[in-house]
Amino acid sequence: MKLKIAVAGFRHGHIYALYHLAKGRNDIEIVAACEEDESAREDVIRSKVATLTHSNFEEMLKTVDCQVIALGDYYGRRGILAIRALETGRHVLSDKPLCTSLEELNQIEHLSQAGNLKVGCMFSLRGSPPFLTAREIIRQGLIGEIQAISFGGQHPLSLGTRPWWYFEPGKHGGTINDLAVHAIDALPWMTGYQFALVNAARVWNAFVPQYPHFQDGAQMMLTMDNGCGVLGDVSYFLPSVLGYSLPIYWRMTFFGAKGVLETSATSSGVTLFLEREKEPRLIPLVPAKPEAYLEAFLRDIQGQGYPDDLNTEAVLRVTRIALTIQQAAEQQLREVPLKF
Repeated sequence: MKLKIAVAGFRHGHIYALYHLAKGRNDIEIVAACEEDESAREDVIRSKVATLTHSNFEEMLKTVDCQVIALGDYYGRRGILAIRALETGRHVLSDKPLCTSLEELNQIEHLSQAGNLKVGCMFSLRGSPPFLTAREIIRQGLIGEIQAISFGGQHPLSLGTRPWWYFEPGKHGGTINDLAVHAIDALPWMTGYQFALVNAARVWNAFVPQYPHFQDGAQMMLTMDNGCGVLGDVSYFLPSVLGYSLPIYWRMTFFGAKGVLETSATSSGVTLFLEREKEPRLIPLVPAKPEAYLEAFLRDIQGQGYPDDLNTEAVLRVTRIALTIQQAAEQQLREVPLKF
């Protein structure tokens, strides 16, 4: 029997990737799609990238037979939609971020546990060849125990083409929760270490003074449970035209006892600088797994997950960590525990 999915919201382009992945599978059926915003609804209809069936989310919940609600609405609304979906006994699969407040997350976690319902998230770095390859190398122990990591998840702001709701108060929810959540998921998956502490974090308005509430700058200093220090920057500072193609897009550097590993989302390989080797090694990439997050969600529903899988527990933990770092940045908190 096919798993029936209804999609709620098309306010960010990421949801189209999920929509088309699901449409291409024999074990999934998209049975409904809703967009409540009139302008966004017209964009979807005009682009013909998805077939809309509803303009009211509550009506879709009441009238559509489905097991899963997939979320692609603006960030500040996703938590509300997730809570309503769980209240009606549906599993939830969301674009990141899942929600924008710890209060919403607490409700999502309670409803998930009470109803034995699963929560998935589109953490796509797990399917990216550079990070799949880096994970294999790190888990083999080639660079030894890691004591420092730096990551650059800077993005282009693309002002003028990025959805305008980003700059409307209450709809975005913070740049750390928006972007750093990818690294918060990927780094434990790659290294086997867990986050333990927010040493410091900062968000600020840098290049868009016309939207003073929008904090396009975002940096953090974190500690993992083996003592590894992590420095991260996910600011919206990359040039808009070149941003996603730059060699520094999602660049990660791992400093281990036996050497250094570096790669990025646009790299053609993983570079290894090993102790006692005068020349770096360029390791070829393993194949991409674009369906990794979706297949993990399906395994979670079926109770067939494996260690380090992207299951409900992992999604909720990663979301809680990202929201806690965002809160630490906004409230200028220091040495905030992250062991949940």
